[in-house]
Amino acid sequence: MEKDLIGGGHRLGILGGGQLGRMFIQEAISYDIQVHIMDTDETAPSYIIASSYTKGDITDYNDVMAFGEKLDVLTVEIENVNIEALYDLEKRGVTVYPQPRVLEIIKDKGLQKKFYSENNIPTAAYIATEKSPNKNDIQQRIPCVQKLRKGGYDGRGVTIIKTVEDMDSVFKEASIIEELIPFRKELSVIVARNHSGETAVYPTVECEFNSVNLVEYLFSPADIDSDIEQKAAETAIDVINKLDMVGILAVELFLTHQDGLLVNEIAPRPHNSGHHTIECNVTSQFEQHLRSVLNLPLGSTELTRYGVMINLLGNEEHNGLARYEGLNSVLKENDVHVHLYGKKITKPFRKMGHVTIASATMDKAKKIAESIKGKIKIIT
Repeated sequence: MEKDLIGGGHRLGILGGGQLGRMFIQEAISYDIQVHIMDTDETAPSYIIASSYTKGDITDYNDVMAFGEKLDVLTVEIENVNIEALYDLEKRGVTVYPQPRVLEIIKDKGLQKKFYSENNIPTAAYIATEKSPNKNDIQQRIPCVQKLRKGGYDGRGVTIIKTVEDMDSVFKEASIIEELIPFRKELSVIVARNHSGETAVYPTVECEFNSVNLVEYLFSPADIDSDIEQKAAETAIDVINKLDMVGILAVELFLTHQDGLLVNEIAPRPHNSGHHTIECNVTSQFEQHLRSVLNLPLGSTELTRYGVMINLLGNEEHNGLARYEGLNSVLKENDVHVHLYGKKITKPFRKMGHVTIASATMDKAKKIAESIKGKIKIIT
């Protein structure tokens, strides 16, 4: 008989205790599944609702082994984890999803780009370096984008080089140098796959970024032609199938002016570009991730409402204990859904929460989004 991982005392763990883990646990509670987390921060967003908390470093071999060996299934909410420990946990019979070999590829942008090249997945032209890049190599490719191979997130570890003067901001670590794509839109597709090989893909969304390369607005569905929508979905399914990955995957895409699609980056976990699915789709990305890693039937990804998502970021002039202003005025709107992540400390541009506007039409959702933009302030 097929092993049923719902109920029965099965232990599910997450490496990392941030807001992604928090929203995952909120869905797991509905299935009466206990979720255990490990994080270095005792005030991490997941801490208060997890079944148990273990203080530990997710990049440390011994910490990950000690935490994981007590579990049936282990997943992650960030790629920057100790891969060697995950391989060894697999050998000891712990189910690790996404698989360590997948995480090993994705956490290194050089290996990620190599995977695209070897599997005929369209992406921007690039070179990869094992150490600090040669400035001549960069100059020959201006305009270009430099990305650190490891450790970058939320816009960090990325620098755009348009002129020789921009060379002053070059990172002196292992990087990829890729062509600067003059894209028409930035798109994202969330796709899930379980151990049985079943896949489910969400409607493509469109992202608008702010000056520090964080998503300012997300629109669901994206304003694109049906053939581009189909091509985006097929690309996402192709990527997750070629990875032979179990879990949920965010596939970020550039839509070029010639209506081509290029894969920018992928993330093997719930993603900022999928938060709207809590209110706007039959199955949220967090429930879908839960279903996929437990090899349950995947849920419907059907759109039920048009959505706009706004990230709530820490005020750029405030650093300290968080305080929220403007919630009352925003909550007067019927279509507004506020998610606060429970982070005690605010920092400039730190993700502290998000707001989803879920409406019957996109025009209505956009009008409400414009009216509430900036009304919630996270200060000290």
